Amino acid sequence: MIPFFDLTFGATVFLTFALAIALFFARTSRATLERIREITYHGKSFKRNTTMANKAGHWLMRVAGLARARLGLAADEILPERLANAGFKGTLPADIYSTSRILLPTLALLAGCFIAFDRRFWIIALPAAAFIAPNIALSRLIKRRREKIRRSIPDTVDLMVICVDAGLGIDQALLRVGQELGNSYPQMTQELLQINREQRAGKPRIQAWMDMAARCELPEIEAFASMLVQTDRFGTPIARALSALGDNIRLKRRQMAEEKAAKTTVKIIFPLVLFIFPSIFIVLLGPAILNIMRGSILMGQ
Repeated sequence: MIPFFDLTFGATVFLTFALAIALFFARTSRATLERIREITYHGKSFKRNTTMANKAGHWLMRVAGLARARLGLAADEILPERLANAGFKGTLPADIYSTSRILLPTLALLAGCFIAFDRRFWIIALPAAAFIAPNIALSRLIKRRREKIRRSIPDTVDLMVICVDAGLGIDQALLRVGQELGNSYPQMTQELLQINREQRAGKPRIQAWMDMAARCELPEIEAFASMLVQTDRFGTPIARALSALGDNIRLKRRQMAEEKAAKTTVKIIFPLVLFIFPSIFIVLLGPAILNIMRGSILMGQ
C-alpha cells in the first residue's frame, strides 16, 4: 500500500511539472504584454492593487533583517553591483535577496524533517541547496540580461546612425534611441537612460559611458563605449564610426554562427553513437536475429 506522504509528494511534483510546462508553452514576450497593456489602458500606466502584498513583503523582510542582524550575517559588499548587473536598482532587490538567503533554508529544513527516508541527508542537503539557490538564480539573471543586451547592440547602432544623420547630437541620439527601444530591448533602454540620468546629475560624459561598459562587461559594449570616447576626444565623424562598428559587430556575429555550425558536426557524434545507431541496429538486425534463433531452436528439436 502506498503511504499517504509518498502519494502526496508524487502528486505535488507532477502538478509542479505540469504547471511549469503549461506556463512555458503559454508564455508571452514582455514586449507583447507591454504593448497589449498600452493599447488596453490607452497609454496609462498599468497598476495592480498590491497593498496587502506590499505590507506582508515589508513585514517579512523586516523580520529577516532582524534575524540576519541577530545571527551576525554581514551583507555582501558586491551584492549591489551584481544586482545592478542584473538590472535591479534600489534597496528592495537587495532586501529580497537577503531575505531569501534566510527564509529558503529555513523552509527547506522544515521540508527535510517531513521526508521519511534518509532524513538526515535531506535535512543537510536541502538547506544547503536552498542557501546557494538565490546566488545561482542571480548569476543566471545577469547572464541572461547580458545576452539580451548583446543581441540589441546592432539595432541600437543602426538607430544611432539614423539619429545622427538626422542632425541630433550624441546625447540626444542616445536618449532618443533609448526611448524607441523600450518595448523591443528594455535592458538596453535601461542602460541608455541610466547614462542620460547620470549626465544630468553632473557625471562627465566619458565616465558615464565607461560605467555602462563596466556594468555590462561585454566586449561589444566596451567597443561601443571606446568608440564614443574616441569620437568625443578627437572629433571624428560619429556616423562613420558607428557604421563601421555596426558592420564589425555583425561580422563577428556571423563568424560566431559559422563557428557554432562547424562544431555541430563533432557534437552530433555522441547522440548518433549512443542513441540513433543502437536503434537502427535493433530495427535492422532484430528480425534477422530472431529468425536465426527460431531456426536454431527448430533444428535442435
